[in-house]
Amino acid sequence: MKVTPKKHLGQHFLKDETVSQRIAALVQKTGVKNILEIGPGTGALTKELLKYPELNVQVIEIDRESIAFLAINYPDLKVHTEDFLKANLSSIMGNDPFAVVGNFPYNISTQIIFKVLENIDQVEAVVGMFQKEVAARFASGPGSKTYGITSVLAQVYYDAEYHFSVDEDAFIPPPKVKSGVISLIRNKVTSIDCDEKLFQRTVKMSFNQRRKTLRNSLKQLWTEAGLDIEPENELFRKRPEQLSVRDFIELTQHLTV
Repeated sequence: MKVTPKKHLGQHFLKDETVSQRIAALVQKTGVKNILEIGPGTGALTKELLKYPELNVQVIEIDRESIAFLAINYPDLKVHTEDFLKANLSSIMGNDPFAVVGNFPYNISTQIIFKVLENIDQVEAVVGMFQKEVAARFASGPGSKTYGITSVLAQVYYDAEYHFSVDEDAFIPPPKVKSGVISLIRNKVTSIDCDEKLFQRTVKMSFNQRRKTLRNSLKQLWTEAGLDIEPENELFRKRPEQLSVRDFIELTQHLTV
């Protein structure tokens, strides 16, 4: 049966088998055995993942045509017919650690990572395809122009690496942008030494005015914290792209009432 890519679902089916093979190899290399693939479509990546017998592969898909296709072509594959962003992941994967993988729909790719960050106790790794600029953002470090909010929030709990770029002609239909494959591997951080909501707010306010020094962009926060004068910390004299994840945690500690 034929499956038509749907624009409203952000579908661009991967046709380059070499790319699928490289992604599957990266997944296998993480050492995580339980795999949840998001939006498998016609199974281009699924097929390569299933070549690794040690992997327990499940998929989650909302496109009815794709679901029907997978049922015919992969009858033994466990297919969850629900929206990943709304799903209870522990009800799908049980209590075991797992990896989230996929050629992610670009219109929800950042939301997918934020969903992962809500499930850090279970999601041991992410290996996926993103729009190239988004992929670079997640993997960027301090000093880079692409280093920003998503870089810091993801790298609190995950070690990020940009692996390779993919041209438009690797897909049907070709997207209007280039793509990039990254991995996020769970680090050993279980909690940060500050209020997490304040940490997220600090990061977002810092980068929303990234050309300003932090003494200016965060003035509202240190005023709210009851500090009559600027905190005596050199971090406040820097711009956000100069700070590491650890620096942002230290910054948040200084803003805690």
